Amino acid sequence: MSSEAHSSAEYIKHHLQNLTFGQHADGSWGLAHSVQEAKDMGFMAINLDTMGFSILLGALFLFLFHGVAKSAKAGVPGGMQNFVEWIVEFIDGAVRGSFTARNNMVAPLALTIFIWIFLMNLMDLLPIDWIPGLATMLGLPYMKVVATTDPNATFGMSLAVFFLVLYYSIKMKGVGGFVGELTLQPFGKWGLPANLLLEGVNLIAKPVSLALRLFGNMYAGEMIFILIALMFSGGAVLALTGGVLQWAWAVFHILIITLQAFIFMTLTIVYMDMAHQEHH
Repeated sequence: MSSEAHSSAEYIKHHLQNLTFGQHADGSWGLAHSVQEAKDMGFMAINLDTMGFSILLGALFLFLFHGVAKSAKAGVPGGMQNFVEWIVEFIDGAVRGSFTARNNMVAPLALTIFIWIFLMNLMDLLPIDWIPGLATMLGLPYMKVVATTDPNATFGMSLAVFFLVLYYSIKMKGVGGFVGELTLQPFGKWGLPANLLLEGVNLIAKPVSLALRLFGNMYAGEMIFILIALMFSGGAVLALTGGVLQWAWAVFHILIITLQAFIFMTLTIVYMDMAHQEHH
């Protein structure tokens, strides 16, 4: 029983560990072959699987949409053109409903965020052992396919949104207006320390909540798939139960991966709208 529990723990750790490249303790550069090695590599280490899958899926998104845009024609659209047009209209409606200013960048930004995050989340529906198993056959110690289960990816996206919010806040309101929002609201000039504390926390909470919401939901979903996969090694009855649970969770997870992409996109639009509001 102890050996079985140990192997189960190793299986979970293996599927939750990224393929990390960085500097070893002896000064050499290479892949981490254990969780501790990955931790010891420090801040400058790179999760190659997160980078690889996120870039690959981003390129796939650009390739598909660019291809549809080039081949688009009037009249009755084909299946792919109809699908892309439906998505574009959906995003356009979301932007019109939440963004009250004028900025031609917001709709493309919202479209990119929604499709990119959706594609990264969608990788969670692949059988849990397929790609890690293939990576092991190729001699790679780890391979984590869902980039949004890596906080480095979700914080990277949320910080990009955060810097855009800061940029447009200062551009639209001026430095004085932006600083005034942080220091003079909601208690006026006599409550400056409290204003700065409250508004500062509110400002910092935006990227943190964006990143952690997406990461937490996708990480939890991935963990459930891993736990269900463990049931297939527990005999025929558990394997049959695991198959049913896996199918049911995959169907429910389709809603989760779509909802998380939509929430990230919607909050980005809302934050950009707030950045464009004039300071009074």
